[in-house]
Amino acid sequence: MNKLKLLSPLAILLLGFGVNTQQQPSDNFCGIKNMAFQVNEEVNFKVYYAVAGFYVDAGNATFTSKLETVNNRPVYHVTGEGKTHSSYDLVYKVRDKYESYIDTATMQPLKFVRNVNEGGYKKYQNVTFNKSANTAVSQDGVFKVPACVQDVISSMYYARNIDFSKLRPDDKIPFSMFLDNELFNMYIRYMGKEEIKTRYGKFNAIKIKPLLLKGQIFDGGEHMTVWVSDDANHIPVRVESPLVVGKIKVDMMSYANLRHPLTSLIKRR
Repeated sequence: MNKLKLLSPLAILLLGFGVNTQQQPSDNFCGIKNMAFQVNEEVNFKVYYAVAGFYVDAGNATFTSKLETVNNRPVYHVTGEGKTHSSYDLVYKVRDKYESYIDTATMQPLKFVRNVNEGGYKKYQNVTFNKSANTAVSQDGVFKVPACVQDVISSMYYARNIDFSKLRPDDKIPFSMFLDNELFNMYIRYMGKEEIKTRYGKFNAIKIKPLLLKGQIFDGGEHMTVWVSDDANHIPVRVESPLVVGKIKVDMMSYANLRHPLTSLIKRR
């Protein structure tokens, strides 16, 4: 099954850092220390879907982090949940939950849980990453993976810690991600900085683009754009992408317990 069939519009926040290239993972995705987020952070988003230029409030997504323990190691338990509003369920019902248990010392995932219901398609996956053997173990078997492999959630939080000041426009940062028992080579393309107006307010932002494969939801190419706050938090403030039918827009609408002041905010709407 085409993996992009599994992507609900809400999940673009999770894969908003690139999909499937043939480049090899970069050392930039190994050994980063977390300086971007803290325990008990919460960031909330609204998801808008548009056909014929008219945007409809279709659903919301929430990302939270807690401190827990896995195999006697402290981990960030990061959860991403998304759902469509009841008024939109007849069009495309989504009830998604993604969880990643990220080693606080290495920012590498030790466990990943995915429980989704997207348009009637249901999927449950529980993956354990064995870092000493470089394997990913799921209900379907044992899979060899690179040392610095990420899951869908951990890659998003790992990418928030990239030092974008060292990049030039059009630079790419490749990395590997394990999803549905397959390994995907991914990248982020850095596009530079710009001001962006969202439904929350006006921000100084860092602009990045992922490369998407053509599928049943997304057209192929670098058509998706992600803006993250140009401050030490690097939280996504807007995601935009055309779909095979219509467009999708995701805006950050509220937050709590950020690690740093949101200095990128120029003016609240």
